[in-house]
Amino acid sequence: MEKQISNSSVPLAEKLRPQTLDDFIGQEHILGEGKILRRIIESDRIIPMIFWGPPGSGKTTLAKIISNRTDSNFVFFSAVTSGVADARKLISQAKEDQEKETKRTILFVDEIHRFNKSQQDLFLPYVEAGTITLIGATTENPSFQVNAPLLSRARIFHLREVTIEEIKQLLTSAVEKINSRPDEFFPALFSNKKIKISIKPEALATIAKLCEGDARDAYNALELAVISADDKDNNIVIDQKLAEESIQQKFIRYDKGADGHYDAISALHKSLRASDVDAGLHYLARMLEAGEDPLYIVRRLVRFAAEDIGLADPQALILAVSVMQSVHLLGMPESNDAIAELTIYLALAKKSRAVDDAYAAAKSDVINQRLDPIPLKIRNAPTKMMKDFGFGKDYWMYDAESMLPLNLKGKKYWKDSDNNK
Repeated sequence: MEKQISNSSVPLAEKLRPQTLDDFIGQEHILGEGKILRRIIESDRIIPMIFWGPPGSGKTTLAKIISNRTDSNFVFFSAVTSGVADARKLISQAKEDQEKETKRTILFVDEIHRFNKSQQDLFLPYVEAGTITLIGATTENPSFQVNAPLLSRARIFHLREVTIEEIKQLLTSAVEKINSRPDEFFPALFSNKKIKISIKPEALATIAKLCEGDARDAYNALELAVISADDKDNNIVIDQKLAEESIQQKFIRYDKGADGHYDAISALHKSLRASDVDAGLHYLARMLEAGEDPLYIVRRLVRFAAEDIGLADPQALILAVSVMQSVHLLGMPESNDAIAELTIYLALAKKSRAVDDAYAAAKSDVINQRLDPIPLKIRNAPTKMMKDFGFGKDYWMYDAESMLPLNLKGKKYWKDSDNNK
């Protein structure tokens, strides 16, 4: 039977948290019939795992489903509210339980990235010895935030944002459950009282769209809508206006210090490289409206102008530097149009990587080839003695002979005609 929590102080999202895999909606790529994570959970053959995904994608819910099914000791641990000393106590208890009961301990570490890598080292010997089976949950990229030795011993499962259709399904199911037991979900409002809640399709779509794939945020909006709605004849209708008020302003999920930051700037760069003006403007707006530093964006656009356009359109670099100056002078939001103008120009400009390729080739020779002396005739000759030694001798500005060191004579780095597109 599905477990419900009637405490009025417990958020609706917690009361609606699925207790079984059959109740879990979403993440079909790892939890669908026959998929590996589903098989692992159903067979209670839990291995060290890292759940990586955005907020509200079901990481903690999956952990609780495992705790309901497993025959092991399942221990929840938060790296936000607890420290290394607390973790040591749990591991010590796990060792005792293993020795006395021959029963394994599954240790779920929520927000494992909050422990730095040296702190994460604590878990390693006990994972190796089988004292604990570690399940970590993180919103951050494990490649950067989780200790490499731990990663090598754990399977990473990437949870994706819940889709709009899945959010609609979750909310529709939630309304049905609340209608069947309103006093359990809202004891302070509907104690011993019949109530019928309905949500209009446009309201459902609004919440599903604006919650940004976060199921918890969607449940919170539903809860606020129910609490603030007018109760007319024991009927609550959640319409478009109430849905908009409940979800409030759309939250743009973007962390300037994490993956979102690098993914967005990469997407902007690649969109401009593909001459996709609309995609370029989208990713620009996505960053600026989330509060990204406009100077960071423009610095990258200056680099793009030199790297991907170069001499195919020299005006691009001039415009990029001018826009950087305007950002310095105006700040945001006044400079948003200047950055948008630059983005459009760069997307439409003719592309050439000839400059970047030429410098890369020259750099490669400097790093990998023997550096022969600079030819005497092009060396500086500020004194008579240096002139007597031949420094600067026979130099003519329009000398057709190569100025390269002897071992690189005839080398060609610049290949303009072959690289312009």
